[in-house]
Amino acid sequence: MLIRPATPSDATQICDIWNPIIRDTTITFTTVEKTPMGIELMLSKSNPFLVAVRDTEVLGFTTYSPFRAGPGYASSMELSINLAQNARGQGIGSHLLRALENAAKTNGITTLIAGVSGANPNAVRFHEAHNYTRVGTLPQVGQKFGQRLDLVLLQKLL
Repeated sequence: MLIRPATPSDATQICDIWNPIIRDTTITFTTVEKTPMGIELMLSKSNPFLVAVRDTEVLGFTTYSPFRAGPGYASSMELSINLAQNARGQGIGSHLLRALENAAKTNGITTLIAGVSGANPNAVRFHEAHNYTRVGTLPQVGQKFGQRLDLVLLQKLL
């Protein structure tokens, strides 16, 4: 397995990982599926967008984006990490997270924040196992499939 920056040629496989999560789960509150063109636009921004690949198969990806607007938050980012169904439970997420943290430090980021659906306790445990501290829960701020969902916030100072 190799972790490398994502390229436009990865966009379709990234969509293939992300869209079932968007469409079929409460792991994310997003309901609008991604397109290869939208992924390519994300890749053109300056934030790291990393993929884990085996041969030519994208197994997962991670990136970060601004946590909040305004210059006072410039060194705090919210991370996103998603794995293909067949790549879960193999340590790939841990490798991606470490690579993203290293890229963040290189870019002067001092804080990474994970906003995790309360319906995804495995992701909460994953972040806690990587020294992210649960700093709060926002009850019922998300909605999907007619459910009101909590948002669990976890933070790591880099």
